[in-house]
Amino acid sequence: MSEDAIGHAAVDGPVLVIGTGLIGTSIALALSRAGVDVALEDADASALQEAVYRGAGSVFIDQEPSIVVVAVPPSVAASQLADASHRFSTATITDTTSVKGHILDEAIRLGADHVRLVGGHPMAGREISGPSAARADLFDGRLWIMTPTGQEGEQHLARTRRLIATCGAAVEVMDPAEHDMGVAVVSHAPQVLASAMASLLTREPAERIKIAGQGLADTTRIAASDTDLWMQILEANAGPVSGVLTSLVEQIDRAVSSLAPEAETADLQDVLDQGNLGHSRLPGKHGAAATRYAVVPVMVKDEPGELARLFVAAGDLSVNLEDVRIEHVLGRPSGLVDLFVQPAVRDALVEGLERAGFDVRT
Repeated sequence: MSEDAIGHAAVDGPVLVIGTGLIGTSIALALSRAGVDVALEDADASALQEAVYRGAGSVFIDQEPSIVVVAVPPSVAASQLADASHRFSTATITDTTSVKGHILDEAIRLGADHVRLVGGHPMAGREISGPSAARADLFDGRLWIMTPTGQEGEQHLARTRRLIATCGAAVEVMDPAEHDMGVAVVSHAPQVLASAMASLLTREPAERIKIAGQGLADTTRIAASDTDLWMQILEANAGPVSGVLTSLVEQIDRAVSSLAPEAETADLQDVLDQGNLGHSRLPGKHGAAATRYAVVPVMVKDEPGELARLFVAAGDLSVNLEDVRIEHVLGRPSGLVDLFVQPAVRDALVEGLERAGFDVRT
């Protein structure tokens, strides 16, 4: 995001961020990047100190914020939203919780002002947590869901939109219940699936696990996420997640039945075919329709500067890299780098890289 764009979109401060974990500190860093006055608050003194040390803002003392961002775990989000509404009588109150319907309803039941409460959920994160993992660019180009209930004041909706723009994200408006169904499919159930698959590795001998490739690493990457946080998220969105997992189990059961001795394999074929179709529906770059790219595999040495040299060579050929995947080679100090490009430029890229001395595996 350019400095001009940040400055133009900057929300009026001061902004109070309650909760200095990964998301709260990243929001504070993004706002500070834009020159917004940011105050921080957290019951965990060490997390608060770390966020301040990283330049996310200053410790909240006594000022009336224009916006309060509640970035705390789901188990305490509703009470924190209600408390912020009581403490600051004119501020817009928003949150970052990945479950919306239950938490917004509970916050209002506890006394949060429904006119000033605007639900929010940035669709960004990392499998590592805490303020030390925070990044000012975490939300750049990412979706940030707003979940209005229809009771909010226009001023507070507009202020929340400017906050999101200042952080570099794009607004997507969804009904709270629809949001919770959506994240159950695209985030919450996949977390359970990744964890379940990774849990099987605890029962396998090391000799089997050591042959694992990139496919298993990709499938289980998010299994390294914070267990306590995910327990709170899954419990808060139990109904929608349970429904998705029930459908998933039905598909797995169909595959299992097809693998029985002498069984018909039509169901297994259908599961695989439907998987191909479902994958094709995932959005591509910048939220556009998914595109099929040509893949150019290049073997590079696992040494400082080699990857940068490859990217520079592609740039010198005026080829835009649409995506990159790296797989380290077992037992060798090298890695296989898959360059995803538009099919029309594939041959030119291959020829140019080979002229530059790269080991292209066509």
